[in-house]
Amino acid sequence: MTHADTTGHEAGVESTHQVDHAKHNLPILTLGAIGVVYGDIGTSPIYAFRQAMQVRPGAAASNIEVLGLLSLIVWALTLTVTVKYVFFVTRADNNGEGGTLSLMALARKTFTNPPIWITALGVLGAALFYGDAIITPAISVLSAVEGIELVQPGMTRWVVPITLVIILGIFAVQRFGTAKVSIVFGPVTAVWFLTLGIAGVTNIVQNPEVLWALNPLLGLQFLVTHIGIAFVVVGAIFLAVTGAEALYVDLGHFGRKPIVLAWFGLVFPCLLLNYFGQGAYVIGHGVDNVASPFFEMVPEWGLLPFVALATLATIIASQAVITGTYSLTQQAIALNMLPRMVVHHTSATQSGQIYMPQINTMLMIGVLVLVAAFRSSEALSNAYGIAVSGVMIVTLSLLVVVMWRNWKWNPIVVVTFGIVYVCIDGGFFASNVSKLFQGGWVPAAVALVVAMLMWSWMAGRRRLAEKTRRDEVPLQFLVDNLAKKKPTTVPGTAVFLTSDIEGAPTALLHSLKHYKVLHEQNVILTVRTSTSPRVPDDEKVTIDAYNELFFRVVVTFGYMESPNIPKALALARKLGWKFDIMSTSFFLSRRSLKIGNKSGMLRFWQDRAFVRLARNASDATEYFHIPTGRVVEIGTQVVL
Repeated sequence: MTHADTTGHEAGVESTHQVDHAKHNLPILTLGAIGVVYGDIGTSPIYAFRQAMQVRPGAAASNIEVLGLLSLIVWALTLTVTVKYVFFVTRADNNGEGGTLSLMALARKTFTNPPIWITALGVLGAALFYGDAIITPAISVLSAVEGIELVQPGMTRWVVPITLVIILGIFAVQRFGTAKVSIVFGPVTAVWFLTLGIAGVTNIVQNPEVLWALNPLLGLQFLVTHIGIAFVVVGAIFLAVTGAEALYVDLGHFGRKPIVLAWFGLVFPCLLLNYFGQGAYVIGHGVDNVASPFFEMVPEWGLLPFVALATLATIIASQAVITGTYSLTQQAIALNMLPRMVVHHTSATQSGQIYMPQINTMLMIGVLVLVAAFRSSEALSNAYGIAVSGVMIVTLSLLVVVMWRNWKWNPIVVVTFGIVYVCIDGGFFASNVSKLFQGGWVPAAVALVVAMLMWSWMAGRRRLAEKTRRDEVPLQFLVDNLAKKKPTTVPGTAVFLTSDIEGAPTALLHSLKHYKVLHEQNVILTVRTSTSPRVPDDEKVTIDAYNELFFRVVVTFGYMESPNIPKALALARKLGWKFDIMSTSFFLSRRSLKIGNKSGMLRFWQDRAFVRLARNASDATEYFHIPTGRVVEIGTQVVL
């Protein structure tokens, strides 16, 4: 059984429904966006400014240099998050949905035959996200737990073990779903941001001259006067904007308006206040006397609860990226970029709340290994950045295509926008690449492996489809011949699943060959994935009759939907088909793949990767929610 051919990708809720929902629940959605969307970027103050100061001893030895670093952080947040993502990227929604794969689908829609480089960008963006996904929980939780060193210096040796236990707990509870836990995400994160802002204000009041950092010239001056370490500094500054991609990825969950309101109403002001507060503390106490300004600027009486709150905030940030990885994988499967995997729905009402045990296990192992290997957030910060900055470049590239071909913007405006942000995003990426051998190779290696697996899967599926098509009998030819010489028929309905709309299903041919009978009704079923996130029920099923024996049924799911064939076929009753699951048998082809003698090293490894992925793919019966008692599997052997 091959999964359905697809041309597009994800979106979340029907746009009309989403607008109505947003109007009536704007405060709730805004609070939810604070918890889920901004959990990652909200933990950046723990380590971003500290790393910017420590990129080289003496780099920020004077107040003017501290102001320069602060200016770079302020304007990185403003230009990258506020201008690029809030004002532009979040407008590029695919029927309400966001994310790299949604943007890829949106860009592909504008081409009759989409160029391969657009798909390649989608693959690269998705692969880089996986690289980011194993680092975010590691650096976030580790940086928060390190705060106990200030509370009790003797606890230093317990930082890594405590972090490992927390991370094990985070991944262990995933199977129970995030519905109940996420209820507290918004309020806890809102308290976190307010605490960040208050802590910042109390220090700004003592050293208000720190507000001079609003002048962008101070940031430029720092880079010019420290040209030798400019790349390293920019790489540290980039830590302040990691998590910006979440604004776009979670667009379908909350809608654009709540995300924008949360950013300007709470998140952005509190982040700025906290960074200024850290700068003010450093200026007031001297650069050489401050090791961790984020925690040190908090009064001693409030340090323990502050560390506890920071740990909660990092757990929420980790939860958000884990959930995002599940969603991304589900989208990639729907787009035939990855093999089928087991998907558990953890909510009866929210289709987007899913748990994927295979992904959960792989992520958990990766995060635990990173914490055990790097052992400090400072060391991990060198590994953090390549994947995120790479995703930003992919997003920019696809956004420019959408601006040009979807929005029909003036080419001069598009080119100008592209050049400005190529310089900014390119600078961030180049600075992070400079840390490749200091740990940056970790997310790069993860992304490379995932990209190669995705490309091998897509190439293997394409070759398998071509080979199968050559061996298949045209469906119309078979139907015409069976109409002339009708075989024995038996009661009931037979549904033959196939991805090839023109060829006769292999299961049908083998059924005729071995059983020499037909059912009273024979349905040739093709499952397709739409370029939209969800497909309305009245557009989900189409039926065409070849004759009284054969029907062609095409079921179309959105790339964010879980493909449930029995439920979809039940919709066909409105079209006049009396579908009864208890009198229906589903015939699936189970292909046994063998590797042929092909030359070329790339083809050699690609075929082996495809066969291994295919063998480990989850069962089609479970993936399509077909009752196991109604399935007949017919095996065939295919040599690639």
